[in-house]
Amino acid sequence: MASGEKIQTDGGSSLANNPFAALSGAGLPAFSKSSEIKPLPGKSVIAVAPKNRGRVDIKRETGNRGGKTVTTASGFTGIGLPEKEQLMKKMRAACGCGGTVKDGQIEIQGDQRETIARILTEAGFRPVMAGG
Repeated sequence: MASGEKIQTDGGSSLANNPFAALSGAGLPAFSKSSEIKPLPGKSVIAVAPKNRGRVDIKRETGNRGGKTVTTASGFTGIGLPEKEQLMKKMRAACGCGGTVKDGQIEIQGDQRETIARILTEAGFRPVMAGG
């Protein structure tokens, strides 16, 4: 490139050779996300099982909490803080008590192991009761 030449940045002419322009006139059916899946003749639709997102330990703890019982869920792999906070909010609403996310684990007030296990199962995790 010579020192006096400039590169055009205005976008040039309109797209005269658009490869997708021919698809609109091809008579293809429109796709909608709410369209129903229809099985092929002689075949059936198989429901997809929820993805296994890993094991989560559920513990009931009272140590260093002034005798108060707290249920903790720990061992999450592959999820960040925003998703943990969403799960914690669901758990708090279902249990009707307080909770927080500390040091990568979810803490819910009281002995709420069964409710927390149900919510984690619905979210695709494999809850395991650990400890006493």
